[in-house]
Amino acid sequence: MLSIQCPWCGPRDEAEFRYGGQAHVTHPDDPDALDDAAWGEYLFFRDNPRGPFAERWCHSAGCRRWFDVVRDTATNEMRPETPAARKPVIP
Repeated sequence: MLSIQCPWCGPRDEAEFRYGGQAHVTHPDDPDALDDAAWGEYLFFRDNPRGPFAERWCHSAGCRRWFDVVRDTATNEMRPETPAARKPVIP
């Protein structure tokens, strides 16, 4: 089981959290202008790297706040995200 560091509550077991997916997925400016392929790309396609990956987590059994971390997908090591790590998926 992972030990996740909540920025407000401190380290807690993974069971107290809800995974929110890839961080920094930018919502399209005009969703009505997207064709089906582009809309499907936005909804369903995410990065799947081996190594550092920015993720969203919610402390659902604690403070109920959302926060971003960078998790190494090979080792599950987690660290708080820094602003330099942010990159939008869809411009």
